[in-house]
Amino acid sequence: MAETTTLAKSTLALSGPVTLATLGAVRARLDKAAADAAVDVSAVTRLDTAGAWLLSATGRRVEGGDEAQRLLIRTVGDAMPSAVKVEPRGLGQRAGDVLAGVGMAVGGFLAATAQSLGFLGVVMARLAATLARPRRLRLTALVHHMQDVGLNAVPIVALMGFLIGVVLAFQGAAQLRQFGAEVFVVDLIAVSILRELGILLTAIIVAGRSASAFTAAIGSMKMREEIDAMRVLGLDPIELLVLPRLLALVIMLPILGMVANLSGLFGGGLMAWIELGISPSQFRTQLLADVDAAQALVGLSKAPVFAAIIALVGCQQGLLVEGDAESLGMRTSRAVVIAIFLVIVVDALFSVFFAVWGV
Repeated sequence: MAETTTLAKSTLALSGPVTLATLGAVRARLDKAAADAAVDVSAVTRLDTAGAWLLSATGRRVEGGDEAQRLLIRTVGDAMPSAVKVEPRGLGQRAGDVLAGVGMAVGGFLAATAQSLGFLGVVMARLAATLARPRRLRLTALVHHMQDVGLNAVPIVALMGFLIGVVLAFQGAAQLRQFGAEVFVVDLIAVSILRELGILLTAIIVAGRSASAFTAAIGSMKMREEIDAMRVLGLDPIELLVLPRLLALVIMLPILGMVANLSGLFGGGLMAWIELGISPSQFRTQLLADVDAAQALVGLSKAPVFAAIIALVGCQQGLLVEGDAESLGMRTSRAVVIAIFLVIVVDALFSVFFAVWGV
């Protein structure tokens, strides 16, 4: 352990090794010395980078020592980070930071929008080329994805539709009973489910289920450089990976919407029977009398658009994955958020369009 001797009021002499092993004892001696005391290392027998760091970090003047010790202390001191002086920021600087942040956010949004439009154009071009030459379509991949995004999603979609019908019937009965208009609960259930809630909630469930799956699958291939290998072999990743998923979802989402509609009507009819005493035959008669097929067609007409949005967002985010797991997780969550947000926005635009045209 290093021994210390006080030579004078302004000088502290160290002797023995000043290394990592004796760092604690040397630090204690330095802390007890006067704040302006210099350090004499003439009697130090060994000095390593830890000891040189301690001597430099104290800010004291170092005296004595051989040339190698002085060089080590100087090198370690030069490599130490300098203190950063934080000046108080004025109101104008903070406002400038806010404006800069807004500008960067707007620029990023415009860049992402342009990138998405470019991706949409590439996919549409590949789709047109595939339709011109149908033999290029991978039917095996198409059927596989139809089963994955369609058939495997039927249980959760049917359960969701059933529960939505039950909730609408129960809440509608509680409100309409006050006015003696319980029979109109049939119209409430039918119009709400067939026109809006059935296909919208189905699209949201599929967005959470399929958009994340598309991003994870394609992103994993991107991380393993399988997409680069496809390009080297002369294969088009858009045609091979994106188009089968896009077409499968466009085909299967209207079917899932129809399943949700039927399940919702069944759940609403069951709750109307239990809560209001409306028999299934009365429910069917009221439904056929007041609700026509146009209500269901209005809802199902949105399905291909929702399907295209979900597939394109999921596949694009998968192709944007970089080479680490953090990027994969970020893109997967972003795909779900963007897909659900766009589905809701487009549904609102559809509602305005149908209201303006009186559909």
